[in-house]
Amino acid sequence: MRQGKIPVKRRLIQLASALIYNAHLKGFGEGTIYQGSLKGVCVPGLNCYSCPGAVAACPLGSLQSAIGSIQGKLPLYVLGLLILFGLFLGRLICGFLCPFGLIQELLHKIPGPKIRKNRITRVLSYTKYVILIIFVIYLPLYYGYTKGYPLPAFCKYICPAGTLEGGIPLTAADPSLRMMLGALFSWKVALMLGILTASVFLYRFFCRFLCPLGAIYSLFAGVSLFGIQVKEEKCTRCGKCVRQCQMDVKKVGDRECIQCGECRDVCAFDAISWKKPLERFRTGAKVSPEGEKTEKGSAKQPVKTEAEKNGST
Repeated sequence: MRQGKIPVKRRLIQLASALIYNAHLKGFGEGTIYQGSLKGVCVPGLNCYSCPGAVAACPLGSLQSAIGSIQGKLPLYVLGLLILFGLFLGRLICGFLCPFGLIQELLHKIPGPKIRKNRITRVLSYTKYVILIIFVIYLPLYYGYTKGYPLPAFCKYICPAGTLEGGIPLTAADPSLRMMLGALFSWKVALMLGILTASVFLYRFFCRFLCPLGAIYSLFAGVSLFGIQVKEEKCTRCGKCVRQCQMDVKKVGDRECIQCGECRDVCAFDAISWKKPLERFRTGAKVSPEGEKTEKGSAKQPVKTEAEKNGST
């Protein structure tokens, strides 16, 4: 087994997380929403609160509701959870623990022409930050203060996961709900179909360009405890890892990196590894900036290249 290799394949973890998020399976048959005590807890990935199988809340929906009901108070609980998720896992959540990310990856496996990342897709990757500011923060805050009621604008007008996981299963199971459908639901279904279709041709279309939850977790790209790291002393700057990655990354571990670890398989120099934060707390051992364990806290001195040696003499 390759050193540092995760023993369980990523796809199995994705499937397991989707099943755990939606463990209330009888809800799909009954067309009901689970209302137990677990609904007060947020899962780390994007998963609709109104999905018949959902046993917990979506952090993005909870954040919008909390902001809309803020009334001069900070939504400390939801913000605290998001910060906790971000500090520990960052966008590893996108790569391993998001059911809608899994759906997009499976759709991308459908044979057909694929659009690879380019300058345009890198620019479009900033769109999710605009959506975060307008639909997740500004509109819920505006309606909460001026209208007196919360408006989860992203969930209401955009979220394709909510339509796929919540809206469609509920209306399919309950004929009375179908009588109340209108233009808004038609818009959401059309948008969802557009996003799912685009995911066939563009890898993780929604994650890359539209997901505000990914935008939030990307802010923790440089500080999350778990994920992948580059051993600078082994890296030759060949760029093969960046070229292989289907996300709009400029380097391994940046804001667009979903920490899937697939870049490790193309690195011929074993320069990319999984972080091992627990090693920092072992007695008598520390981790140097280069990722090498040193004894008794003594930092290992970096090896100078010939050019650095000549320049220093």
